[in-house]
Amino acid sequence: MRNLKKYIFIGMTALLATSCSDFLDTAPKDALSPVSTWQTQEDADKFLVGCYNNWQDQYNSGWGWDGFLLYWDGTSDFGYDQFPWEGYTAIGNGTLTASSGRDWYDFSRIRRVNELLANIDKCTMPETAKKDIMAQARWIRAYRYFLMNWNYGGVPIIESYATAEEAMVPRKSEQEVKEYIEKELDELVNDINVTPAARGRIAKGAALALRMREALYYGDYATAKDRAEKIIALNQYELDNNYANLFNVAGQDSKEIILAVQAVENDYENNVIGRMYNNADGGWSSIVPSYGLIDTYEMANGLTKDEPGSGYDPTHPFNNRDPRMAMTVIYPGCDYINGNGKEAIYNSLDKTINGASNANFYTAADNSSKTGLTWGKYLAPMNQYPDIWNTTCQPIVFRYAEVLLTYCEAENELNGPSAQVYTYLNMVRNRVGMPDVDEAKYNTKEKLRELIRRERGVEFAGEGIRRADILRWKDASGKMLAETLLNCTLERQVGTVSMDKSVAPGMRATINVNASAADKKIEDRVFKTTNRYLPIPQGALDANLQLKQNDGY
Repeated sequence: MRNLKKYIFIGMTALLATSCSDFLDTAPKDALSPVSTWQTQEDADKFLVGCYNNWQDQYNSGWGWDGFLLYWDGTSDFGYDQFPWEGYTAIGNGTLTASSGRDWYDFSRIRRVNELLANIDKCTMPETAKKDIMAQARWIRAYRYFLMNWNYGGVPIIESYATAEEAMVPRKSEQEVKEYIEKELDELVNDINVTPAARGRIAKGAALALRMREALYYGDYATAKDRAEKIIALNQYELDNNYANLFNVAGQDSKEIILAVQAVENDYENNVIGRMYNNADGGWSSIVPSYGLIDTYEMANGLTKDEPGSGYDPTHPFNNRDPRMAMTVIYPGCDYINGNGKEAIYNSLDKTINGASNANFYTAADNSSKTGLTWGKYLAPMNQYPDIWNTTCQPIVFRYAEVLLTYCEAENELNGPSAQVYTYLNMVRNRVGMPDVDEAKYNTKEKLRELIRRERGVEFAGEGIRRADILRWKDASGKMLAETLLNCTLERQVGTVSMDKSVAPGMRATINVNASAADKKIEDRVFKTTNRYLPIPQGALDANLQLKQNDGY
């Protein structure tokens, strides 16, 4: 079985050889140029692989892998993106404008798909192979529209235009784009292969997963539940017994993974990983977890930190927590592999250690974590990457745990509580050693909803879906959770770390609960209802005068 990442350059070479540079422009404002050769199945497949290039999103303007997924939690209550020039900070603190931030309003991948679909009939190949190639391409197009529709609230649906003037089309409504996406996904799932041709290729599981997520985001619980059930019925996926292994190079063939972005050293590397390590380990601390995430984890006994009898001690907030915390976050006092490949104790709380300056102290350098926390997912252990700026890290887009928790959320909203919801929740919790759900406590739809949301939050922390969740989830008054969670002052914790290895990792950090607000403050955050959507970038508005800006920008 071929690995898709080995063919990215082959596919892109084919794409570039059959297109002018206009083809890769990021707005639907110019004409597509004709292709010079479409003859065989190999031609079509190479062009399809070109369509996969940066299908998730693009961070660099060149060949480097994108950072969209890994950066996105930093715009939520679970994280922080500290460098405004990277384009995400302003989303997290509510200061984004049409002229600032990174531009996700991008049609280049959609244009590639349109080109393939317009020319594939010229190729001689079996009909089943043609249908599968077309279905994979249509999925990529649907995914791109899904991301833009969710983030911008309606975008143009573009065709293969002959002139720049023809390409200047107005935005469709969010509902129109949503219906277009759903129709595409419901049609292509019948033509796509049941199993992927290679790691990273889209097949039936991914087709169903995107439709499942799209339905869940828009509150179509019946469809979300149905697609989750269809994925379960494929019998292709299962929970990995080792949660941490999922996010390591060694776990990239896990049966839990439905679809992940591919990377290969030197050719199509993921260099975002280097941006995530802390200063002393040669990283930038661009994307870091927040204490909002730490506060969300239950205690190991299944109680929340605020419940009587939980055992929570605010001076030792990392002690006796849900094991996923230590598998997700590199926290003060934990054991980790440092940049020298040696076991060490992570310390970001003390300005000096044994009389020497601490490069990981939050004010030690611009590249130090301003929360004092570092992501462990994809980063630990550090010695899995010979070069943190040239890695094979393959961020997961869809995995089986999402299928189970989507079923739980949808079924609870439709019929909850129900026995199957408890069963699937327990499967997800038990695989990391957390106790079964207390059914006597979580015995109503409302109480179970609270648990499901918390479970989804900690299970997928650092995987890029938290902001979407707090935008779509409402409180009892009907307000987006983001209106509460992102109207705040983002804070770090202040304290000290024992470097004594004989002390349990969760007890090494001692937090000063009386630290001043000034010492703890990182930034003020604001979230207005208009921040539900991103602004259409000014460059797109200038290029297409038929576009209208979102309210509030």
